[in-house]
Amino acid sequence: MSREVLDDARALAARRLYAALAAGDRDALSALLHPDFIGHAAEGLPLGMGGEHVGAEAMQSKLWWRIGEHFRVRADARQFASLEDGRLLVSGSYVGTSRRTGNALDAEFVHIIGFAPDGRITSLRQFTDTAAWHAALDGPERLQTIDYSVTDGVATICLNRPDARNAINMTMARETFEVARRIAADDSVRSVLICGNGPSLTVGGDIDFFQEGRSEAFGDLIQSMTVPFHQGFDVLSRLNVPIVTAAHGAVAGGGLGYVYAADLVLAAEGTRFLTAFAGLGVSGDGGGTWHLPRLIGVRRAAQAYLRNTPITDTEALDWGLINEIVPADELRDRALAVATELANGPTKAYGAMRQLLRESWGNDLPSQLAAETRVIKFTANSADAAEAITAFPQKPHFTGG
Repeated sequence: MSREVLDDARALAARRLYAALAAGDRDALSALLHPDFIGHAAEGLPLGMGGEHVGAEAMQSKLWWRIGEHFRVRADARQFASLEDGRLLVSGSYVGTSRRTGNALDAEFVHIIGFAPDGRITSLRQFTDTAAWHAALDGPERLQTIDYSVTDGVATICLNRPDARNAINMTMARETFEVARRIAADDSVRSVLICGNGPSLTVGGDIDFFQEGRSEAFGDLIQSMTVPFHQGFDVLSRLNVPIVTAAHGAVAGGGLGYVYAADLVLAAEGTRFLTAFAGLGVSGDGGGTWHLPRLIGVRRAAQAYLRNTPITDTEALDWGLINEIVPADELRDRALAVATELANGPTKAYGAMRQLLRESWGNDLPSQLAAETRVIKFTANSADAAEAITAFPQKPHFTGG
């Protein structure tokens, strides 16, 4: 984020807007909003909050105060960008809970804010994940394509379209995001296991789904599916708990994202990994163009993409795509054992390790050393560190604190 954007009067006005909303300050809102203000809330929001609201009073009574009645929530604005037409684009998350259910709300948003010459706000167009608002208000919807459970600190994400070899359709893409959000909001989770029912972890995108959607341009259809799919992997990448993936059968296309999401990957004997995108004439998704070169090398990744060359289980092990090859009939038990072992470990240290490893790609050595110095102080102050250091050389009992 550039200093020019941060120092812009429009960004300052936007920050004042969010502060006034958080405080319920009607006088501050009256000063910030232009008399001709028009708001556009995301269609599909619960409680009739979506749609156009003409005038500051309508925006307050039909959206902002209604949110306050039913949610304890704040708008956490993270990025500000100037648009060519003079408007301001703000992105971030609504974070809070439902007053009715106590369910967590974590919904991404984009606001496009317009301004009058005097600096007052003339318009606000809101885009947000309306499903997250409904889930917080009414409880999560029943999942259709993923079996999700939390047992003894292990959150299990089990892809469950076995007859379709767990091919990814729109529902699975959205539910990947949904279960990732559930994990992020659940303090009882201390590790994650990703697996799949049926003959394969996942063969990637569901071609039948794409063909059925032919009335819509393929590009638009695939993009609408990729957005929540990628949001799910973004949430998983930022979790403070380790992830284990059990891969088997054919793992292809965007389904490789479930492999890239993991810290540790176990594969059944005979598992094959295939990008498959070139055969469909598309460039790829699931984060592969970022992860694969880093995991197996640039030339091997180029061959996997451009020539659609399968990667065998032994190649995947030798090249660093997976950690272990397991007999097929032992895979699920072995992966669960590893996830359980991690769930009984020092959770805060694991989260810090994930963050340090993730951020190392963008740091030089001095920056990484400084980050390690900062973070090790945090982990050393944890209850788990105190337990381990005090008990040494005896085996500690970690609680995740």
